[in-house]
Amino acid sequence: MSLVQPSFALPVSAADAPLRGIRSNIVQSIRAFRVPDLQEAAMALGHHFLYANLATAQSKQDVLDLISQQFIMNISVGKNFDSLYDSLTDPVHKSGPQTGFIAVLEHIPANAKFDKEAREQLLDIFRDTVDYWGDRKVPFRVFYSFSVARSAQATSSADAAHSSAPGTPSNIELLTENGERMPTDKLLDISPQALRMSSPFNAGYWTTV
Repeated sequence: MSLVQPSFALPVSAADAPLRGIRSNIVQSIRAFRVPDLQEAAMALGHHFLYANLATAQSKQDVLDLISQQFIMNISVGKNFDSLYDSLTDPVHKSGPQTGFIAVLEHIPANAKFDKEAREQLLDIFRDTVDYWGDRKVPFRVFYSFSVARSAQATSSADAAHSSAPGTPSNIELLTENGERMPTDKLLDISPQALRMSSPFNAGYWTTV
């Protein structure tokens, strides 16, 4: 398997702003970062940009399937988190030199089927992946956000109006890493750009040549 490097790049200075002060190998909340800015930073640095929107996921298998589909891997992630780690490490490393990675996991589910323990297991897999690439002096940054389904009782008329806005997944609300509801001005514009970003880069990145 060989990862094809991007054929386009922005001036390096354009990549400095969103990642300034961020360690080269880290897993952290997306907070005020914008997905398009992170994608542009990856392009400018010649890094691979991996994006997965997990808003529709309900279970562990849903999460694994969506990551596999949206990261555009030609390796089966399988049914457990260990296989996800395996697919992001040795096969990619053996495919050739890598310049770096920026990964975004949006709307990680928070429900009975994907509880706090499952969320921590998922993030631990990415922390282990970050450590793997850090040992090989390759940048790997992961940004994430949580989402939960609103209860019918808690949904106000104002919330209902917001959830029906174009490009906003219904019955989804973003939380910070501390479980606090994010203000509406922090909600990412997922229409139509983020919809296109479910396949944010050339599928050839993960294709054997």
